[in-house]
Amino acid sequence: MDQPSAPKPAAPRETAALIHKLKLEPPQSFLRKHVFSLDHKVIGKQYLDLALVAVLTGMVLSWFMRYHLAFPKAVVPLLSTLAPKSAADGVMTPEMYLALMTMHGTIMVFFVLTTAPFAGFGNYVLPIQVGAEDMAFPRFNMMSFWVTFVAFLVLIAAFFAPAGPPISGWTAYAPLSAVGEDAGPGLGMGQTLWAVSIAIFCVGQLLGALNFIATTLDLRAKGMTLARLPFSTWGWFVTSVIGLIAFSVLLPACILLLLDRVAGTSFFIPAGLVISDKLQPHAGGSPMLWQHLFWFFGHPEVYIAILPGFGIVSHILPAFVRKPLLGPRVLIACMFAIGGLSYTVWGHHMFLSGMNPVSATLFSVPTLIITIPATVSVLLWIGTLYGARIRPTTAALFCLGFISVFVSGGISGFFLAQPSIDTYLHGTYFVVGHFHFVMAVAAMFGIFAGTYFWYPKMYGRMMNETIGKWHFFLTFIGVYCIFMPMHYLGLAGNVRRYSAFTDDYMLGGQSLHVFITYAAILTGAVQLLFLFNLVWSRFKGAPAPENPWDATSLEWTIPSPPPIDNFGGKHPVVHHGPNEYGVKGPVDFIMQTAPESAGSKS
Repeated sequence: MDQPSAPKPAAPRETAALIHKLKLEPPQSFLRKHVFSLDHKVIGKQYLDLALVAVLTGMVLSWFMRYHLAFPKAVVPLLSTLAPKSAADGVMTPEMYLALMTMHGTIMVFFVLTTAPFAGFGNYVLPIQVGAEDMAFPRFNMMSFWVTFVAFLVLIAAFFAPAGPPISGWTAYAPLSAVGEDAGPGLGMGQTLWAVSIAIFCVGQLLGALNFIATTLDLRAKGMTLARLPFSTWGWFVTSVIGLIAFSVLLPACILLLLDRVAGTSFFIPAGLVISDKLQPHAGGSPMLWQHLFWFFGHPEVYIAILPGFGIVSHILPAFVRKPLLGPRVLIACMFAIGGLSYTVWGHHMFLSGMNPVSATLFSVPTLIITIPATVSVLLWIGTLYGARIRPTTAALFCLGFISVFVSGGISGFFLAQPSIDTYLHGTYFVVGHFHFVMAVAAMFGIFAGTYFWYPKMYGRMMNETIGKWHFFLTFIGVYCIFMPMHYLGLAGNVRRYSAFTDDYMLGGQSLHVFITYAAILTGAVQLLFLFNLVWSRFKGAPAPENPWDATSLEWTIPSPPPIDNFGGKHPVVHHGPNEYGVKGPVDFIMQTAPESAGSKS
């Protein structure tokens, strides 16, 4: 008698679908539904809410800093209440200024510019765009958010440390950050909390990066080849690969820093170091090692913040110019090139660290080369705009604003790529203006564009376009008024990280600092329009059509907001790419799920 044959193993896609079906039963309890949810859409909203709290916190800190820079002797009564030790008479001390600068930079870089465009929008949109029911590892996904949330709480706890938050800057250069409270106020418990927070944050980002990569590669819908992935998905995927390596370096660096601080090791502390008239009991360490480890993470971090914006803008722009994006495969290649080259340029942050001049020259070459794929990307966007009839929605305007500020900030990068020029400009406000344009403002414009574009999908209601356009134009003018004058201040020799400018050669820029401060306060106040629009539209906004933008990708084939398993138990089949705009027919676009007969196969 024949032996019964072994059951045929299920295909990977069928297995994944079965697993997700078991995991995605509608939750019943409030905690499982809204707090400890396994649903990627809820987790994406949680990340965005966390980023919103973080950006408001960081913005208030920047207001205090800017006000002090403009009026260094002004008495601010609230300061004496918030910081009785650092500002007993209401006047900010230099140490308090450095503490605010450290916390502002850390909050904005890690908990806003990394969290919102990558973890927030990526979590919500990526699974739907690839045709998945959820992330590959829903429990890891939930864990990644709560680990990040704990990291944020630990960082905020530094404000309540006995000596206050750290004063070492968001880069936490050793040995200032490694020797403990001998180095100054805030460098005791506050600095330890900073290092613990960033280490925890790295764990959350590593979990998220693994999840994004696995979801993109293994849970794509039938017919969703890599060539048919939306540009935003490519942006999140490349960012995940970058983050997987970058945070794997920063995590052990933070652990080594903590060991130097609490365990008596000497990874970053050299021998014979005297601080506050005390000989430090360390030998054999190197402060340069911290700089190498930090900037090996730090420069890829620039692209962790900006590449999601590349993808978001490349995804949104064709929908509002009603044309296919020019050179789609070239754009994807450019994103990969930027990601790869980002690991070869960290030394350009260290031109003044005493490195060998030959090394400085070697690092300047890839720094210039990495501008090529970035420039090609910009040319593709501009080529797409050429001859187009733009639908001037708020999302489209923020895409155009993204291109503008990225180009404005990128041009100044050519100066800083040259060691001979960077030697003069590195410690000045020129770097502050460049950094904020390229990384901060461009990334924020990408976040705003994504919010106005995907808000109908997330909440089933439209944001108010009139308020949105006021928000764009005032913000666009405001950021140029804030950061463009900083380039002039840098050329004039205005040193950054100073809490007041008393040297004669810097006094001439004081009036410009006053102008920048007023612009910063007004631009920050304009964000209240966005906050109002965000909340008001949630309850009073016009109901959103299923596909309000006539877009092509999978998220616009399902109801808004989507059901628990995204596609209502049906598996989409993809026949086209995401770039099918400007076609002839009853409508000028082809959905990715449209039959092959609807247009050319992509």
